[in-house]
Amino acid sequence: MRFVIQRVSEASVKIEGNIAGQIGAGLLVMAGITADDTTDDITWVSKKTVQMRIFGDDEGKMNRSVTDINGGILLISQFTLMASTKKGNRPSFIEAAPPPIAIPLYEQLIKQLEADLGRKIQTGQFGADMKVALTNDGPVTIILDSKNRC
Repeated sequence: MRFVIQRVSEASVKIEGNIAGQIGAGLLVMAGITADDTTDDITWVSKKTVQMRIFGDDEGKMNRSVTDINGGILLISQFTLMASTKKGNRPSFIEAAPPPIAIPLYEQLIKQLEADLGRKIQTGQFGADMKVALTNDGPVTIILDSKNRC
């Protein structure tokens, strides 16, 4: 499982012109899922995301987590994070989990993030054509890969 996490002052996602999810200060999380992802991967990326200290404290140092600031999480499924660009100019998405595998993992991921955060999160819609808007705060962008934990 691969996450691209952006610290935001605000973010939203629209589907067919309607806002499906939005947050103020918090984290915009783009999630790519592979066919070999497991509950262990979900647990690891969720806890790491919720506990990651990337928000400023009173001295401006990154010492606070999204939980500490009572921030929100907007989760967007994004199979293109699993793109391979090794050959040619057209990315291959063979590493991305197909919907019958990815959807249950995505739904489990939502539940895990909500449990770790202690409240509901905002989401897009799996497989939908989404328009994501954000104001990156910093900018701060972090990549997590559950297959590369070291």
